[in-house]
Amino acid sequence: MGFVASKKIGNAVHRNRAKRLMRAHFIENIDCIKSGSYVFVAKPILLEKEFQETKKAYLEALKKCSALQV
Repeated sequence: MGFVASKKIGNAVHRNRAKRLMRAHFIENIDCIKSGSYVFVAKPILLEKEFQETKKAYLEALKKCSALQV
């Protein structure tokens, strides 16, 4: 599992917050994710959304790449 945030996200504070958000979503849904190697890349819009909105987008992305166990 890898979480990446480039300098396009912003300064170190913003990059770390983006990675923390992605980690939080991963830990919350760890039982639903198929085993494998994944790399999550943060986009600038991530920091503009609320936690529940980012959670929804996270789950949709996992469904799109068939990584969720239903």
